[in-house]
Amino acid sequence: MANTYSSLVVQTVFAVKYHSSMLDKAWRQELFGVIGNLINETDCKTYIVNGVSDYVHCLFGFKPVHCLSDVMQSVKSKSSKWLNETSYLQTRFEWQNGFSAFSYSHGQVEKVYRYIKNQEAHHQSQTFINEYRYMLQKYKVEYDQNYLFHPPLEDIQV
Repeated sequence: MANTYSSLVVQTVFAVKYHSSMLDKAWRQELFGVIGNLINETDCKTYIVNGVSDYVHCLFGFKPVHCLSDVMQSVKSKSSKWLNETSYLQTRFEWQNGFSAFSYSHGQVEKVYRYIKNQEAHHQSQTFINEYRYMLQKYKVEYDQNYLFHPPLEDIQV
């Protein structure tokens, strides 16, 4: 074959470090726009970026010439840099290490898009942590409960 053709759709999920509710509703959509643009800068195609005060879902078309970890490292580091350079927060911002990724067929994009779009309403009845564990189990992702999240700051012994 003379070219590479693909249809790879990926959903990534990542959280604010210590699960702090730092993503304020007043500027959250601006941050999600920045994240979408950063995904596009990697030559991937953003479908939607959305979330709530402590985590983000991204749905995008992924190019097989890239390493997903490299794409996410770039997106997370550049978006945290952007946020730290704004006047939105009085403290330093960090994403939690790591992310989760789930793949979908092109026929599932619309359903996943709607799910991500409605995160705020969805999480009025279910916590992110419970939903996250459900997703990992549903997609048969092996994980160690001890390493899912950094503990909230109030749980850290000083």
